[in-house]
Amino acid sequence: MSPSQHARTAATVGVLLAAALSATPADAQDHTSRGSSASVGSGGCGTPTDLTPGASTPRTLTVDGADRAYLVHLPASYDPDRPLPLVLSFHGHGRTSDYQERLTGMNALDAIVVYPQGVTGTDGKSAWEGAPYSAEGVDDIAFTKALIDDAERQLCVNTRRVFASGKSNGGGFAAVVACRLADRVAATAIVSGAFYPQSGVCDPERPVPVLDFHGQADTTIPYDGNPEKGLPALPDWLAGWAERDGCAVRPRESQVEDNVVRQRWTSCDDGSDVEHYRITDGGHFWPSTQPNEDSVTPTTIDATPLIRKFFTKHPLPVK
Repeated sequence: MSPSQHARTAATVGVLLAAALSATPADAQDHTSRGSSASVGSGGCGTPTDLTPGASTPRTLTVDGADRAYLVHLPASYDPDRPLPLVLSFHGHGRTSDYQERLTGMNALDAIVVYPQGVTGTDGKSAWEGAPYSAEGVDDIAFTKALIDDAERQLCVNTRRVFASGKSNGGGFAAVVACRLADRVAATAIVSGAFYPQSGVCDPERPVPVLDFHGQADTTIPYDGNPEKGLPALPDWLAGWAERDGCAVRPRESQVEDNVVRQRWTSCDDGSDVEHYRITDGGHFWPSTQPNEDSVTPTTIDATPLIRKFFTKHPLPVK
């Protein structure tokens, strides 16, 4: 994609997210139904930062004796006295943190966005825990916890609004984060998720809201699953998570575009939700109405504003 195309894409995403960031009365009603949505500022509130608002900064953390890399982006409006959501965005297999940053357009969110970098797996490509090609002996959950701890210690984070998201292997790992860090992560959003059996049993300590996007024309992570690789069919995976959250057995369906069906499981425990966008002609890419790093062919929905709206509705419940 040319620099001018990137600029047009970024501008378009920014406009869409700016519109999405204006809470509607329906959003406010949804917040009320889930209890108080008041922010809880982290220990880093009131502390000056050496990070530049409006920019992305490469950082490293030492976890289990190894230096782990990531990018952190502060919005231009960052104020050390105003708690902001923290969004973790995990890249796909063989990708990088800066690729994920360009792909998702999440820098337009009024949030602190962290793009972690996976380590080289057994096939020589970057990967996250829970896949057959993941690096042996690497604890990416420990890395994720360290990222959250570090952000909350050094920046002004709303501790009730810490979220995980990701694409492909990174999407599968975002689901693992929801399984294992339900006490820290309020909700998760997944695009073209790779849900390998190597991720282990999922038993979160609370119902975790999940938003999922997947294309029925995805040949990398097939919608109908891949038994040889242990990948489940998406309807089975979604039904399993809906059961885990105590939702109604059958989802409500609506046609949001000619090629997109929205499914939502309702009556879930503790105000959680399971929501899915099925893109009939969608491949293995991040949905966008503009060309992006994944595809020069736009689709009919934009995932990032929908993720932002879903996250807005689902703060961590008050204990």
